[in-house]
Amino acid sequence: MTFTTVLYHEIRKEKEFNPDNSSHIDVKQAYDDILPSALFVTLEQFEEQMTYLKDNNFHTLTLNEVKDFYIKQTPIPKKSILLTFDDCFQSVKEYAYPVLKKHGFHAVSFVVTGWLHENTKTFNQKKSVCLSKQDLEDMEDVFEYANHTDAFHQRKNESVSLIMEATDEAFEKDLALCNEYVPVKDVFAYPFGLFTDRNVSLLKQNGFHLAFTCENGKNNEHTNPLLLKRNVIPYFLTIEQFKDIVD
Repeated sequence: MTFTTVLYHEIRKEKEFNPDNSSHIDVKQAYDDILPSALFVTLEQFEEQMTYLKDNNFHTLTLNEVKDFYIKQTPIPKKSILLTFDDCFQSVKEYAYPVLKKHGFHAVSFVVTGWLHENTKTFNQKKSVCLSKQDLEDMEDVFEYANHTDAFHQRKNESVSLIMEATDEAFEKDLALCNEYVPVKDVFAYPFGLFTDRNVSLLKQNGFHLAFTCENGKNNEHTNPLLLKRNVIPYFLTIEQFKDIVD
């Protein structure tokens, strides 16, 4: 029995999107980074992908269903998929939420709590602007929220993130800070998909049951639940390629 997890970051209408441009992030934390165009999809693509899932009777998993699959060996429905979104940018509420709600889908958003703005900001198509806590509460009928760190979603370079060099004590404290807000406190997504064996061990020691990488592929009962695979969905993926990933 297998299931696929897909990962989205940002969505733009096709007429708003230029794949030659990257997007600066706008977050509460004093941190600047670039979101590359490969982490975007167009709204039209997203709608087509979600319509395909709906028309073909896919079941959108909850985190409890995934945990029960690994902890209790509870079977999951056929044609199951886990929809995930990282970083809580404005397009999740502006574009993804209405589409998901229309189809009756469930999704997961991994929250960087130190990035959340105090107040809702006007939608800005030219930047990747983080949402506020109120924005997240407005979407609770579709989304559940899990840990993506509080302040450690930073990187030194393309292959080294802060959690990889942090002490166990610092990483543990950061996880606890994020868990003060997120309702799902035993599920984690590695920032940038970067981590060390030490990070994995610390998550296990702190009672985390699931953790998600950015490695492509499907998950089954033999997959380490702290090394679950997620397929990043980029703008250049065709609908036929999307079907190959999820089917």
